[in-house]
Amino acid sequence: MNDSTSGESVISRVVRLMSAFDRSVPTMTLSGLARRSGLPLTTTHRLVQELARHGLIEKVSGDELRVGMRMWELGARGSTALGLQEVALPFMEDVQATVRQHTTLAVLDRGSVLYVERLSAPESPLDAAHIAQRMPVHAASSGLVLLAFSDGAYQEEILAQPLEAVTPDTVTDPAIIRRHLAEIRARGHVAIPGIGHMDWVGIAVPVFGASGRIAASLNAIVPRHEANVPAIIPSLLTAAHGISRSLGADNRLPGSRRL
Repeated sequence: MNDSTSGESVISRVVRLMSAFDRSVPTMTLSGLARRSGLPLTTTHRLVQELARHGLIEKVSGDELRVGMRMWELGARGSTALGLQEVALPFMEDVQATVRQHTTLAVLDRGSVLYVERLSAPESPLDAAHIAQRMPVHAASSGLVLLAFSDGAYQEEILAQPLEAVTPDTVTDPAIIRRHLAEIRARGHVAIPGIGHMDWVGIAVPVFGASGRIAASLNAIVPRHEANVPAIIPSLLTAAHGISRSLGADNRLPGSRRL
């Protein structure tokens, strides 16, 4: 499937087009889409026409384009994240009643943290950790929990990559991160301030699936200056254990002895 002089497949170019849309730029013109995707205007026009016929891209007011509902429909049909969301939401609501800031659910995907659900307080000033947003694994509390309970080979694969300092407090030394991962496995939670956003603390605990493997991370994000970590951890652990049991995990989970 290759009709490009550059050697790039049609699927690769379609992915570039769809990836050009994000939360900050949910709509754009055809020319804007060509610029953001890095594709020629003629190629963009041809692909958009085909995608529009299938409902994957749709036209809004004027000449603006956006991702079509058909894309969401197809993605949701076989999504493991959708089932995870449905199981987790009632438990997340209990946590949110305590946290009153942000409560998120995240998974590992393609070497980064992907947020699949978020409950928020309308008055919270933090504009981050949105659904479908990604973060580097080492620069998010959710990522550190997910990495801590992943197998050693995957940990080393992540730590062998260049580690970006997202904030001045982001830990980028693999040796220090390995110590953090060992502590997370021993405690069953993590709370490291400022690694993804200077003014906030992410408090995260693991969620396990039926195989006993890490399935997700449940996370509370609270202002750094008012973070009451000891009060939040029991709520997170209780919810994470409930989600894990609903997914078929064993009751003997990290952190259970502390409840």
